[in-house]
Amino acid sequence: MAVANKSIYAALLANLLIAVTKFIAGAISNSASMIAEGIHSVVDTINQVLLLLGLKLSKKKPDKHRPLGYGKELYFWSFVVSILIFGLGGGISIYQGITHIIHPEKLGDVTWSYVVLAISVIFEGSSLIIAAIEFNKLREGQSWWDAIIRSKDPSTFLVLFEDSAAVVGLFIVAICLYLSHHLNKPYMDGVASLLVGLILVGVSLILARESRSLLMGEGIRKDTKQRIKQIIEDDEATLSLMHILSTYQSPTEILLMLIVSFKPNLDTAQINDAIDRIREKIKKEYRLMRFVIIQPEVFEKKVDPDVQRYI
Repeated sequence: MAVANKSIYAALLANLLIAVTKFIAGAISNSASMIAEGIHSVVDTINQVLLLLGLKLSKKKPDKHRPLGYGKELYFWSFVVSILIFGLGGGISIYQGITHIIHPEKLGDVTWSYVVLAISVIFEGSSLIIAAIEFNKLREGQSWWDAIIRSKDPSTFLVLFEDSAAVVGLFIVAICLYLSHHLNKPYMDGVASLLVGLILVGVSLILARESRSLLMGEGIRKDTKQRIKQIIEDDEATLSLMHILSTYQSPTEILLMLIVSFKPNLDTAQINDAIDRIREKIKKEYRLMRFVIIQPEVFEKKVDPDVQRYI
């Protein structure tokens, strides 16, 4: 979580400083695209706060109301962030863009807009570099896209996507602002706002897809399932793994449920010992599997209900 916190705090500071200057420059230059960028920075600032809230709530210890813990709080707030990017960031920017394309307004003094854009590129670029460096530590040899898809901690790639969209948006605004001013085509300012909005909508859809998958109960990978199957079936007391169910409770906690068929000549004590042995092997190899529930199935022999063992 420390890696994610560093990226989030860097993005929060950058967006907070930039948002105010963008609004001031937008008001002075009468630029819709700068106002859209200001809205973008405000939304990003709110998003960082919500991510920090999600991280904090996800660390709450299990209680009688949530016996498996509060890990999915992070997934919920990450999904909320993706909705905010779509609605507030993308939606308002698109609206501003269309309005200024239909009813273009003459730009005022754009000098401050250029100054703010230059400052914003420095701050947003620095935040993006920090986010990329921190996320790169988690890739473990995977491609960037594979690492994002396989990541179970949305706070790491949310900041990366937000900062990337911010930097691209700044360059789009700078180009369109230049064309609008030098070609005397005020509607280009609205085009910039529209393009920024479309970028934000695209990013929000990707983030919503990943956050929703985790919130709905994304399980372990196929190769991990195969390894667990091997561990179980290599045990002298088992016949086969019949079913395996899993879900991420948080980026650092997995709930694993197994139905295992045992040899029919085993008594209750032997099955209990085998369950404990299998559980310890799985936990030793996969430290994230904090909850391991094993349901035994024994052919041609009735099993005492007490054999079902939990953590």
